[in-house]
Amino acid sequence: MAQVVYVHGLWMPGDESLLLRHRLAQDFGLTLHTLRYSAAYSTMDVIIERLDAFVRELAAPEVHLVGHSLGGLVIHRFLERFPQQPPGRAVFLGTPCVASRAAQQAARFAPIAHLMGQSVAEELLQTRERRWTHPRELGIVAGTQPLGVGQLLAGFDEDNDGTVAVSETRMPGLSDHITLPVSHLGMLMSARVAHETGLFLMQGRFSLR
Repeated sequence: MAQVVYVHGLWMPGDESLLLRHRLAQDFGLTLHTLRYSAAYSTMDVIIERLDAFVRELAAPEVHLVGHSLGGLVIHRFLERFPQQPPGRAVFLGTPCVASRAAQQAARFAPIAHLMGQSVAEELLQTRERRWTHPRELGIVAGTQPLGVGQLLAGFDEDNDGTVAVSETRMPGLSDHITLPVSHLGMLMSARVAHETGLFLMQGRFSLR
């Protein structure tokens, strides 16, 4: 089976990828491995070094990368620092590539800001001009079901998944982008999201809409 590394988001344990792992294996013959890390207690440099070691330990000729939310930014930074990786594709699920208004508003409350940790402060608390320049193809899935506290914090006036606005997910240089009626956490339970993720990893594009 082809290998997939899943990188979870903020405050997630990694176990939320269970359904995604099962569907990718059953429908596409893909084996998903989860990198576990603590965003609250690790710097981004430490996290991406762990990801590099994790990928090397797989010793696979082809490795796809899937990141949910902050996990997508971990992958982006990982490939910037360690570009010499096995070939493969990448999929971001609800990743705030451009900015995160919800995180910026949440960080105004000191206890929440402390729990976010340095890695989030580095990546999400200011707008960044990110661009996908890596040779592997990138597909991004954005949700349009506004269920989540981020909707209350950010006061979105556009399509969003309850945590991240659709416009915040669009990274220049991506290969394909799709919006689906799922929430930020719900996209990990969605059969359609799993199907679109598998399609992109296998063929470099999402289904026709």
